[in-house]
Amino acid sequence: MKKWVTSLIAILFMLSGCSEKDDATSQTIDQESQGERTEVVFWHAMSGDLEKTLNEIVNDFNNSQSEIVVKPVFQGTYEEALTKFNAVAGTKDSPTIMQTFEIGTKYMIESGKIEPIQTYIDKEDYDVSQWEANIVNYYTVNGKIYSMPFNSSTPVLIYNKEAFKEVGLNPEKPPMTYSELKAAAKKLTKDGRYGFTILNYGWFFEELLAVQGGLYVDKENGRAGEATKAIFNGQEGLQVFQLISDMYKEGTFYNVGQNWDDMRAAFQSGKVAMYLDSSAGVRTVIDNSSFDVGVSYLPIPDDVERQGVIIGGASLWLMKDVDQSKKDAAWEFMKYLTTPEVQAKWHVNTGYFAVNPSAYDLPLVKEQWGKYPQLSVTVNQLKETKSTPATQGALISVFPQARQRIVSAMESLYQGVDPQKALDQAAKEVSRELEIAQKR
Repeated sequence: MKKWVTSLIAILFMLSGCSEKDDATSQTIDQESQGERTEVVFWHAMSGDLEKTLNEIVNDFNNSQSEIVVKPVFQGTYEEALTKFNAVAGTKDSPTIMQTFEIGTKYMIESGKIEPIQTYIDKEDYDVSQWEANIVNYYTVNGKIYSMPFNSSTPVLIYNKEAFKEVGLNPEKPPMTYSELKAAAKKLTKDGRYGFTILNYGWFFEELLAVQGGLYVDKENGRAGEATKAIFNGQEGLQVFQLISDMYKEGTFYNVGQNWDDMRAAFQSGKVAMYLDSSAGVRTVIDNSSFDVGVSYLPIPDDVERQGVIIGGASLWLMKDVDQSKKDAAWEFMKYLTTPEVQAKWHVNTGYFAVNPSAYDLPLVKEQWGKYPQLSVTVNQLKETKSTPATQGALISVFPQARQRIVSAMESLYQGVDPQKALDQAAKEVSRELEIAQKR
């Protein structure tokens, strides 16, 4: 691996206290027969209930045939897992499959240690049209699909329907534009309750930019060549920052900080009536709220045509420097993961999108949507997304730093900094990061 890549990843993901959980031992197959099978080591970052569901799916696969055994191994957060990957990639300790978050895409490609799944797609003439195009687009670079989409999500507007009724708003007509959002927030702000909040997190800014068709960096969001400059400080980005600044000054916006749990707690306790969340969190929020919860699309400026959302979450990467038999086995497992039946289980148990939309037609999903009709809203928003460089997402290697620059810029708004100045400063810093990365 190139020295500059090593240096970069060390800077990006230097975290301490990494610990591994040996959950691979949950396999239910006969241990004596494992020696006759091709072993696929699967590094992942799914914890809690997500890990439980993942292990169940792996067990089902292992028990469905007798030639392959997949061993899932939890490696901590995405950042922690990537740090470990950097240490073992290309060695005998390398996993066969690695789960990496979407903003690690460019790094994984440039590492030189992965086998694009396009290799197998071409070899088998595999039909990728069965996958959700607006998910696959993110992981497609120069016409080549590099990784297998797995756990995918997008942001949505979540709101308190009872609070809407209380102030005379129609709970079945959530705000779709900035002016509607501001007007609703004014009515909802009363008796210690705020109308709206956004987590101080770069992902939400990226999404609010893309839904307007705004680009994050030049060169068509880094999709038409190596990005050299941040351009998110244009009109689209300014409208996002101006919205936050205006609502904060009006007293209708609650500064919730950077913690996801704090944000959801503020909503569930009635501290805030509307906020943005990940589609993967919808079911959990509904289950833990004492009131009726509504879900809607991302609001957009009044004079803008809606473009759609960027896919978030993570995908699965196949390692290049492992035995061919292991790569072949890993591909079989990947195909299994994207079958409608498996994706239906994954969707209803986790809230993540089904990579294979046929899953939505199965009884398991229809039954779940009957209980949680809000889930269909998240799917429809994704389906209606237009495929453009904006909604495909930016492709840069310095995304973690870029997101932190945006967080700092967002937080400066609460100190009264002019929205354009805050954005310009962040863009200048990200452009500098891009320049440094290219020189390494």
